[in-house]
Amino acid sequence: MRLILFVSAWLFCLGAAQASTSTPAPSTTTRLDHILLWGRSIDQVTSVMAVKLGFQVRPGRDPGGVANRYIRFSDSSFIELLGTTRPNPTFDPGMKEDQQALKGGPGSRSFGFRTSSLDDIHRSLQVLHYAVTPFFSGPDSSKPGWRLFAFDHAPLSSNTFFIDYAADYAPDQFDPSNADDHRVTREHPNGVRELTSIWLVSGDAEADRQQLEKMGFGHAVPVKLPAVGAKGFCVPVGPTALLTLQPDGAGLAQQVMASGGPRILGVSFAVNDLERAQRWVERGYERKLATYRGLSGESVLAPTQDDLGLSIEFHAMPSSSTPCPATSL
Repeated sequence: MRLILFVSAWLFCLGAAQASTSTPAPSTTTRLDHILLWGRSIDQVTSVMAVKLGFQVRPGRDPGGVANRYIRFSDSSFIELLGTTRPNPTFDPGMKEDQQALKGGPGSRSFGFRTSSLDDIHRSLQVLHYAVTPFFSGPDSSKPGWRLFAFDHAPLSSNTFFIDYAADYAPDQFDPSNADDHRVTREHPNGVRELTSIWLVSGDAEADRQQLEKMGFGHAVPVKLPAVGAKGFCVPVGPTALLTLQPDGAGLAQQVMASGGPRILGVSFAVNDLERAQRWVERGYERKLATYRGLSGESVLAPTQDDLGLSIEFHAMPSSSTPCPATSL
């Protein structure tokens, strides 16, 4: 069974027993792993990602009329694409809730943290009285794959889960018997190398920041994103950053909140050659795009809201290993 079938269902599973442990595990053991991105159909979202944006899209499966495909990166992160392939597909509860919130359109409302401290974080969150689910694992085979847990009630404005992978889980990790395939499937025509940040938008960025701090992800930095008309906080999550944002006057963030409510507003990627990525997007969308100074340096914003229900930002490879700036205010 595909990962999404487990993740989306477990976002609504029932509670976990209490346990005792210390404070939450340090965020240095954790990073952002992937988002679940719905298209109007699987072919539509695949075409946008591949033709207009220059990503390499890998095959997935199609049980019950809901197909998935993958875009994998050299830092081990990825995007899971989702879309229906027939009328009246079989939705599990999580899929149904996402589709209702997205009104059947494109967009993303769920993302995952990857951690090597899965058990410690699970115990810590129980002590803090978060309604976490039991552990679930997959795929259905005798070989170790992945384990995850989610929440009965989402603590953030978008749904989230924590996941870890077995060291030899080939679909998401390095397979020593096929190094060339592992490398080639993570090389993209647009030059993307790394997932650097996920942007959450809601009506209360401070509430998300407080929840993240309670969960063990502190050191938030106040930020503004004039390119999308948003302000809030940059929260470091290992080598990646989670932005908790709210509208800041007129702009894209305000439009998204007015039309669809809280969700993932955007995703940032580091590229080898920003001019190459910019040219690819300009050809795909048949328009000129201006660069700007973003949180990660020189950046360009692809005009993807209508196609994908979120924004995609490309920026040059960062010169600093710090995921959040000292300040952008």
